[in-house]
Amino acid sequence: MTASLPRCGGQILVDALKGHGVDHAFCVPGESYLAVLDALHDAQEAIRLIVCRHEGGAANMAEAYGKLTGRPGICFVTRGPGATNASIGVHTAFQDSTPMILFIGQVGSDCVEREAFQEIDYRRMFGPMAKWVAQIDRADRIPELVSQAFHRATSGRPGPVVLALPEDMLEATATVADAPRYQPVPAHPGAADLASLRQRLAAAQRPLVILGGSGWNAGACAALRQFIEANHLPVACAFRFQDLFDNRHPNYCGDVGIGINPRLAQRIAEADLLLVIGARLGEMTTSGYTLLEVPRPRQQLIHIHAGAEELGRVYAADLMINASMVPMAAALANLPPVDPAAWRATVVAARADYEARQTRVAVPGTLDMWAVMQTLSARLPEDAILTNGAGNYATWLHRYYRYPAFRTQLAPTSGAMGYGVPAAIAARIVQPQRTVVCFAGDGCFMMNGQELATAVQYNAAVLFLVINNGMYGTIRMHQERRYPGRVCGTTLTNPDFAAYARAFGALGETVSRTEDFAPALERALAAGRPALLELQLDPQAITPNASLDDLRAAVPAGR
Repeated sequence: MTASLPRCGGQILVDALKGHGVDHAFCVPGESYLAVLDALHDAQEAIRLIVCRHEGGAANMAEAYGKLTGRPGICFVTRGPGATNASIGVHTAFQDSTPMILFIGQVGSDCVEREAFQEIDYRRMFGPMAKWVAQIDRADRIPELVSQAFHRATSGRPGPVVLALPEDMLEATATVADAPRYQPVPAHPGAADLASLRQRLAAAQRPLVILGGSGWNAGACAALRQFIEANHLPVACAFRFQDLFDNRHPNYCGDVGIGINPRLAQRIAEADLLLVIGARLGEMTTSGYTLLEVPRPRQQLIHIHAGAEELGRVYAADLMINASMVPMAAALANLPPVDPAAWRATVVAARADYEARQTRVAVPGTLDMWAVMQTLSARLPEDAILTNGAGNYATWLHRYYRYPAFRTQLAPTSGAMGYGVPAAIAARIVQPQRTVVCFAGDGCFMMNGQELATAVQYNAAVLFLVINNGMYGTIRMHQERRYPGRVCGTTLTNPDFAAYARAFGALGETVSRTEDFAPALERALAAGRPALLELQLDPQAITPNASLDDLRAAVPAGR
């Protein structure tokens, strides 16, 4: 579009989105941005608008889109309650370093600072959880500020951007040219940094690689694997980034997050060189900042991250490299390998520790989650996408499912409940050729279970596995450890989840015995529509390692 014809703000905005390559947008409609909805009516061939049932669901779908594609996920919500509901997705995008743009309808400029209907100052509200928050007050500045939003969301450490859209601005007309499509600008490692990295690696005796963070793609993962194999290095993945390296590979030794394998934690503590690529080294990855000492780790640390502000933030590394993952992985793949003789045996031992932790565990009840995970691993295609939110149920997935390839895992490092359902729906809509399975606990599912309606509306044939143990399991686990037997606030009375699914038009079944899971799985995968299997788990099976009774018994007498 040239600058010769006047357009309303809503049209200018939608034209800008088209120019930046947007193909999906997620929303809950509101009267505050009707002009945008009207412009989207004429852009349906270019931008598929997914209408959700709750702004939290819409924001989580946009965040999952950003994770899955590497491009900013787009979300539209109305002012006030719409924005506050959507804030969970913005917070997840911020902590997970996911590119995302949230557009919020705003009160008209004639009502500002009067506490008008649903008025909020979004700069103050979203300031701590977004890379940039702005308000577009003039229609002729839309191309400029939307372009800035795309560049900010994708530059350095990716993250969310929030733009407020006053209602009268969207209806005003302007004559303005469109901005060109955004161009992400990656940071590249320097020759001196690469030379120092190789020198430090060559001098190491017990190195270990930790992968994490965003900004990866399949090519970068392949290049990184080439570097790992050439130098025969042991590699682990940060919390909920397990799909960055094939878990079946002999060099893979586990995930560094909640419930870390104690043997892997010991190896990290005893390493003389940690090569951390992409991970922030936040609380979950460092076991509450205990795996590495603050501010100076005992281990020699090489920290590589796309955000310069992240380097040196908590840990004073010996070598800090500000580089994006794609150019960094390519540079590592081209680095002449070093002699791995000093640590070759430790790779085999680290893999053996990982395999030992994969063995069957005995848990109470008639449904064996270890067997469920084995069935899924054997049955699902290699490119299947598995999503989850937060809760103890996710332990079974993280510990026993072997993620084979990049972007087969979508999960929030922010620890947000309710993520798995909308993330799975977005994944299936965006990549309908792939099998998508959502893992959700009973508490987690109910936080966004209404989005089953969205799945049915858009024929997103997701398989939802609801692990029902009648409680907020993680909180109950901590409760039993600290206040044994004093149960308060963690018990849930649930609906019939299978009947709930059928009410939306999805397939719904209940599974309470191990031998019934595989046949039910086949029926669900063959349904050709959204399907839900309620897995009724004995409440005692709170973790793979301990029952509720075990947790209580482990508490010293007198507490």
